[in-house]
Amino acid sequence: MAEKSSVKLIAQNKKAYHDYFILETIEAGVELKGTEVKSIRLGKVNLKDSYAEVKNGQMHALGVHVSPYEKGNIFNTDPLRPKRLLLHKREIMRLYGKVMQEGFTLVPLKVYLKGPLVKIELGLCKGKKIYDKREDAARRSAQREIEKSLKERNYY
Repeated sequence: MAEKSSVKLIAQNKKAYHDYFILETIEAGVELKGTEVKSIRLGKVNLKDSYAEVKNGQMHALGVHVSPYEKGNIFNTDPLRPKRLLLHKREIMRLYGKVMQEGFTLVPLKVYLKGPLVKIELGLCKGKKIYDKREDAARRSAQREIEKSLKERNYY
């Protein structure tokens, strides 16, 4: 029997959900140093203003800030070091083609633990315009008002 692997969310890039339309998500492994893994397990990772790109046929996450591990002393690495993402070659080439031709962006959306492994969820995203953001805000506000009125009338 296959065991269920537990998934523990470490960090989420909420700004990406606000700034982009997420068209597709991809799960990727991450190549990390020992103290980076310990720091991520403590939840000291920040995805704000991060993105992914292809260099020399390999996918790298840039701008992912992993705070130095407190007890790591000389073994700590640069917090903004580019992290190599582990994907199959055909996935990398497919994503690279979409990013180059259609003007999409690859943005890290989540960092989580899947069993003992650290994974990053990448999103294939297209940027929102200002009027799209206003429309989303109005839709969320209307939904909140509906839920509030239903809750007051005990229909919820």
